[in-house]
Amino acid sequence: MAPQLNDRIATEFAEELAWFTRVLETRLKLYFGHECEYANIHEVIPPDLVNSHTPYARLIDQLKLNINQRLLLLLTLVPHLQPQLLDPFFVKNATYDREFTEFGGQKGKSHTGFLPTGETALFLLAGDHLSDRMKCLQLFEKQDPLIKNKVVRMESGEGVSEPSLSGLLSVYENYLHFLLTGEEQKMSYSVDFPAQLLTTDMEWDDLVLNQSIRSQIDEILVWMEHGDKLLVEWNMHRKIKPGYRALFYGPPGTGKTLTATLLGKAMQRDVYRIDLSKVVSKYIGETEKNLAKVFDLAENKQWILFFDEADALFGKRTTVSSSHDRYANQEVSYLLQRIEDFPGVVILASNMRGNLDEAFTRRFQSIIHLPMPEQAERLELWKRGFSEHCELDIAVDLDQLAKSYELAGGSVMNVIRYGSLMALNRNSNNIRLEDLKKGIQKEFLKEGKTI
Repeated sequence: MAPQLNDRIATEFAEELAWFTRVLETRLKLYFGHECEYANIHEVIPPDLVNSHTPYARLIDQLKLNINQRLLLLLTLVPHLQPQLLDPFFVKNATYDREFTEFGGQKGKSHTGFLPTGETALFLLAGDHLSDRMKCLQLFEKQDPLIKNKVVRMESGEGVSEPSLSGLLSVYENYLHFLLTGEEQKMSYSVDFPAQLLTTDMEWDDLVLNQSIRSQIDEILVWMEHGDKLLVEWNMHRKIKPGYRALFYGPPGTGKTLTATLLGKAMQRDVYRIDLSKVVSKYIGETEKNLAKVFDLAENKQWILFFDEADALFGKRTTVSSSHDRYANQEVSYLLQRIEDFPGVVILASNMRGNLDEAFTRRFQSIIHLPMPEQAERLELWKRGFSEHCELDIAVDLDQLAKSYELAGGSVMNVIRYGSLMALNRNSNNIRLEDLKKGIQKEFLKEGKTI
């Protein structure tokens, strides 16, 4: 981050936190009936952000946040910036010798300061004025810009019967990072986000596809470039669903993952491969909850979600003969709904099209078959795969290799990798035919075949 931006961000947050402190002091004075220069917290003038271009100011302008929303956002940032500002909430009710219930709040496992909850926000913004508190409940509805755009979240209260506002109030990590540094944060793999960012140094020329398949893939690129215009400017959002859903199917190694990654690279969008082993749970309701975390985080990020080996979760629904079947079908139905409502691009990959529930396939905009490459395509894979720093032994005939051995692109690259390593192990740059054939044999053995 540039030093100038860092200084501007620090200066602006110092002013915002000073304003927040005055608002909190005003609320407490008014609540306890102490002498106060203000009749309500909205008389405390906030800093002017009109000419500011920090990430914080841009976010407020972009989402058109009002004063209450701005204070709510600040409340979630305070524990990360100056947690001591919330220490006044630790004051005890002398009558009952306990904390004030109306302040809400939680104590963290490691953090010793006060962590705000929804109740804390209502107290700050409305005190004990019931009508004002009821109006402020709108701040936690799905359509509020902070909630809708996944800037702020309120976790569910512990236990089924806990009041909803007792849930912890926090800012999403990626927005916290952005507001404090001005840089977009790439999501990292975690329990809450079981997905891996896919990147590649390869280009479209490295992916050998016939023209028909490439034309189908280009349709996805066209959607990513013009989809928003179609929905908004052409007013088609009332007639067609948002987002784009595609199925890639074909044998392993035919380029399904690479194609998804190149789509993201071409349009400068992050591609996340969902780890289904961490999503699917044997416990009732947990699979849906895990999926919700992924979709909620991705909803407004322009990401591409890539479900590899999707059969594990998107398989055909079964005839209900037990409670287990019923809940499994519920998982599929839930997933179908989330995919259909997702405004971004979702790509499912499967070895066989027939393994997926027909309810999914009917809703795909593209169903693209990535088959085993033909002889001519295999020859191109062999030709493009070797390093420019190596040389092929005179006995190596790429035309013959392409003709004799039916291999997918991923398998060809595994063979080239093996042959190249064997050459390096001999302190040579000469790649021998016997090494390539041994590499081919290793690939065939994976599939239970022999040369």
